[in-house]
Amino acid sequence: MDTITENVIITNQVPLVLQQKIISEAYTNVAVLVDENTHEHCYNVIKAHLPEHTLIQIKSGEIHKNLESCKAIWHVLTQQSFDRKGVLINLGGGVIGDMGGFCARTYKRGIAFINIPTTLLAQVDASVGGKLGIDFDHFKNHIGLFSEPDQVIIDPIFLKTLPERQLRSGYAEVIKHNLIADAEGWETIKKNSFPATDWMDTLRHSVTLKADVVLKDPTEKGLRKTLNFGHTIGHAVESYLLRHDRSVLHGEAVAAGMITEAYISYNRQFIDNDSLKEIVDYIDLIFERIKLNENDILEISNYAIQDKKNKGNRIMAALLKEVGSAQWDTEISKDEIQQSLQYYTLQT
Repeated sequence: MDTITENVIITNQVPLVLQQKIISEAYTNVAVLVDENTHEHCYNVIKAHLPEHTLIQIKSGEIHKNLESCKAIWHVLTQQSFDRKGVLINLGGGVIGDMGGFCARTYKRGIAFINIPTTLLAQVDASVGGKLGIDFDHFKNHIGLFSEPDQVIIDPIFLKTLPERQLRSGYAEVIKHNLIADAEGWETIKKNSFPATDWMDTLRHSVTLKADVVLKDPTEKGLRKTLNFGHTIGHAVESYLLRHDRSVLHGEAVAAGMITEAYISYNRQFIDNDSLKEIVDYIDLIFERIKLNENDILEISNYAIQDKKNKGNRIMAALLKEVGSAQWDTEISKDEIQQSLQYYTLQT
């Protein structure tokens, strides 16, 4: 068992760690939040090790990360007379963790919550840092707050339940962590093919990289903003496609965002052509390009204006200074976004 921070544990024994946490805290009420997928594939891993509890099931997918789902969760907690010594166990991916944590911290001004992330994306990214929230008016994570879970228990056993597309989506964040914070790690992963990944080592390395950044800047005033590399344009792509009912996973959009923002970094002469080519070639080994037309490109650049990192009407991004290092609060223009997306589409 690896204790990454005081409340983040990587283990092969998730039922035992969870059981010990519940016993030690003596919660008055216990609820488990799942979607239909984690109910079927993951719930049985922990079910027998829990005391009497309430099961809350919501529909899976980013499209359901909204106030209506929150209302359903709050309604069950209220029906079951949860008091402020209750706990909500979020068993699922980023949607479950973000929304479940948000519901827990806003119910009666805050109850405990434990995250058990079941996707690679949630394990290496959303599990660390305490960002909670929901989408609103089709904008990603538009309503939310910072609040750390009472416990995060990461177990690679759940990765066996995932289709390969979901694993690839999560791997985008692994790539990002190395590009912004570990040049040596980048040299290692770019030599390895995706299916050959040792998940325990990958989880340990990636979660540690993110935790180191978050501990230095928990509320994203400076350094933590480097974790947004690939996300200014990536979130705009994801929000736009979500609104138009076009299927894209978060990691697929971030992969597009990393290519486009690396291209902007190259145009700013922060990274050289060889580095850009290495980044693009490696991402292309793992992800298919998202098909975008000229109208898509124009609309996506407009969506970037709503990004949470912006200052007034200035679009702010994290760009690479070099491989293994990034800078934050770098203003980019709509023209640069459009040019980078044209580069992205012309490279297909």
